[in-house]
Amino acid sequence: MIDVAALIPRLKWTGDGLIPAVVQDARTQQVLMVAWMNADALRLTLETGQTHFWSRSRQELWHKGATSGHTQTVTGIWADCDADVLLVQVEPAGPACHTGAVSCFFRTLEDILD
Repeated sequence: MIDVAALIPRLKWTGDGLIPAVVQDARTQQVLMVAWMNADALRLTLETGQTHFWSRSRQELWHKGATSGHTQTVTGIWADCDADVLLVQVEPAGPACHTGAVSCFFRTLEDILD
């Protein structure tokens, strides 16, 4: 088990106490989404084995899939070389995107212009 209290100060958090988390399908390696974690979200993720994030728009913690059932079971978490971004590998129980798409990354830049 990871010592969360020892880990928290070793990560590089933004000025508002957040760190970006890139979520990747452990089986396919597809990037599913990018979200933000605060220390509590990281702690809950490590304790429960399912992803938790900080919603910047709602200013609250959220458990991914709590309402949709599309939870994400964590298989591993890595920090990048600067310890300012997390890579969270998961086994998803459904699509990651709120639109119903498997991944949030389904639009090209040209799609945005249309």
